[in-house]
Amino acid sequence: MTTTAELVSGVVTNRVKPLVRWGLTHAVPSRVLKDGADKGDLQARLTVEAQNLSPEEIAELFSQIRAQGPLVRSTFSYVSVDHAVVKEVLSSTQFRTGFPGDDRPAISRLVQWSRREGLHPVEPPSMLVTDGDDHTRYRKLVSRVFTARAVEGLRERTEAIAAGLLDELAAATGPVDLVAAYCEKLPVAVISEILGVPESERANVLRMGGHAAASLDLGIDWSTFRTVDGALDEFDEWLGKHFDHLRANPGDDLFSTLLHATDDEGRLSERELKATAGLVLAAGFETTVNLLSNAIRLLVEHPEQLAGLRADPSGWGNAVDEALRYDPPVLLTGRSAAEDTEVAGQHVGEGSMTTLVLAGANRDPQVFDNPDAFDVARENARDHLSFSAGRHFCLGAALARMEGEVGLRAFFDRFDVELLPGAGRRPTRILRGYETLPARLVQRSN
Repeated sequence: MTTTAELVSGVVTNRVKPLVRWGLTHAVPSRVLKDGADKGDLQARLTVEAQNLSPEEIAELFSQIRAQGPLVRSTFSYVSVDHAVVKEVLSSTQFRTGFPGDDRPAISRLVQWSRREGLHPVEPPSMLVTDGDDHTRYRKLVSRVFTARAVEGLRERTEAIAAGLLDELAAATGPVDLVAAYCEKLPVAVISEILGVPESERANVLRMGGHAAASLDLGIDWSTFRTVDGALDEFDEWLGKHFDHLRANPGDDLFSTLLHATDDEGRLSERELKATAGLVLAAGFETTVNLLSNAIRLLVEHPEQLAGLRADPSGWGNAVDEALRYDPPVLLTGRSAAEDTEVAGQHVGEGSMTTLVLAGANRDPQVFDNPDAFDVARENARDHLSFSAGRHFCLGAALARMEGEVGLRAFFDRFDVELLPGAGRRPTRILRGYETLPARLVQRSN
């Protein structure tokens, strides 16, 4: 029989702690940023309004921030859209990932008390929020699996997956939603190949990935937060069983390799393996969906550039980088100063937060000529910072580029596209992409 103490403990764990965690990490920051935006603070406006702005509209906010200097002190943190400053801070050992801890003891205790015990892509031991020796050891093991050679080994399989999805699109009658029918399905199939997920379970992984991806964002509502928490718990439990299966029946997938990868300091722990899988699912899924949907829209809106790519397919790789530069899947990231330091001639005190606007750095006129123009032939498109920089440079960059190149070329080789009314951006603030992208497709006669 369940005791009163056990009932109370269950309520605290399942209801009270999540509510407190949501309040501290989403509700309160959202309220503060909304108030700041109402008062005209540019960083707050950028974070609050970004979800409703087109790439062209958001560029105007970048210009306003840039006009105030390379590193601007806002109400909430320092903020930069300067390419050199953003790259410097991302690469500096004097800054650490994530947000500084609150120096008020009561708040700090509350944060620790309410922290999730299970899997989360932006909580330790995730590589996104580890630094120092832990990050070096962790990345060394994981990078052995996610090498450029290993990614290229997935190219042929990605081409086959894309071809199958395009066959399904060709069989459809009437308009289709490109996000649901293609942009989501391609990356989740590739992620499934990496994780060794059987075909019969891929729909379930797609569902969990779609929910878990929102864990990377800021300011989600309570209902979404609970859905995300549930998806992460479900994925955590599923991973435990899946790892047991892969250990007993290793395949040629990358995660079977990672499960057995070792170095002088041993293997990854079960928590580290789960954190890596969670990061692959959440970050690898959402960012690639956004890359594909953003790029499809841009190319349809620039038909002369699309015609050039069809005439000379060697340009597709550069086109992917230009789409990443012009309308990146991730708007911004943050770092906090690990010690007193100086950036762009300004003193930045220990614990100070710096908001690094990746999308703004990608529009820096000191680096990119005519930065507000979309140009698939841009010679230095690859100089964008959409994959971050320094020790936290995205391990999945080669994979994302390959998926983008294969997925876009195959799609536009197969179809002429008419975008229809009803396209809608995802209701997220840091992650930027389309939730729906209705289109009418006509098969090309090649």
